[in-house]
Amino acid sequence: MKQPPVKLSILLMTTVLCLGSLLITAFWVLVDNSAILPSGPPSPKKIPPWPSNLCEGCRALIEKVRERYSKTWKKQEDNYRNLSSQLRSQCQGFDRAIITQANTPLRSNIQYAVENKRTLRVTPEIFSTFIKENPFPTKKWDTCAVVGNSGILTNSSCGEMIDSAELVIRCNLPSLGKGYEKHVGTKTDIVTANPSILLNEYGGLMGPRRPFVESLHSYGKSMMVLSPFSYAGNTPVCLMAVHSIRDFESPIQPMFFNPDYIQRLKDFWRSRGLTRGIHSTGLVMVNIALEQCANVHVYGFWPFINHPFELNAVNNHYYDDKKATWTVHFMPDEFDLLLRLHSQGVLRLHLGNCRPGTN
Repeated sequence: MKQPPVKLSILLMTTVLCLGSLLITAFWVLVDNSAILPSGPPSPKKIPPWPSNLCEGCRALIEKVRERYSKTWKKQEDNYRNLSSQLRSQCQGFDRAIITQANTPLRSNIQYAVENKRTLRVTPEIFSTFIKENPFPTKKWDTCAVVGNSGILTNSSCGEMIDSAELVIRCNLPSLGKGYEKHVGTKTDIVTANPSILLNEYGGLMGPRRPFVESLHSYGKSMMVLSPFSYAGNTPVCLMAVHSIRDFESPIQPMFFNPDYIQRLKDFWRSRGLTRGIHSTGLVMVNIALEQCANVHVYGFWPFINHPFELNAVNNHYYDDKKATWTVHFMPDEFDLLLRLHSQGVLRLHLGNCRPGTN
């Protein structure tokens, strides 16, 4: 058989190599995209029919969510940088989100965030409960997960993806372990504790305090942020929580939200249309993350009783079936803000199930 010319052989070999390189590149692009883009809503063929017990007003809301969420998410760096910069300059979360002995001196006056006509003098006893210095590093974390407790996390398989974040923030002393690991993970770097939990679950710490301290074991050496200075009635129980943690030598690190920061944040978003309710600690932590983290992922912030894609009933919390009571926080407005930030590519709001192995 006659052999092809040398130049033709070289051309054929070069073509084969180029095609192989393109195939390999395409393969890794697909792998990389699957790693950062967990599954969203199901395909139209799999979307179930509207149920008869759909929550009031939820059809229009869910249709809006599906429309916005169906678009491939991509971070918009300019939008993220602009908002993060505005938060840093106007709310100063890096310096003022947490009370420290440096930003709140002895014998200074603290103005309550909600009962803003009331103040509290910083006595030596109160001053001793403040951490000494800013807990945040000067360098931003790369990827942060802010995890709410909505029942939308049930059977979501998001635990691996949550735990893969460099910093994991959880809200209101959620239940960890107990079979929830696959769906919510276990890693915790920061956890918040609402005073209402201390009052309702632990009797305001006026009796045995060991059960409270032992309940913190699942959070390891994380930072725990309390809110003693929103209402004057919250101050004693939050101070008692700090003393309990220290008395029982728990490794968790208690600290306090700064009411000055909470007020600045309220003014910031009020001027941008979020006018109803007091900000939930979850939304506060999302804003702190937007200052401190290059990439912010938000899980478990669905406040409605029907799943947006599967349409089945969703509990208020993934770990219990207590009903939601929106007497202080207006969660639908907060969710709408998070959805807008998702659409603008500022943060990534996770509402669908996650794909295991794609962290």
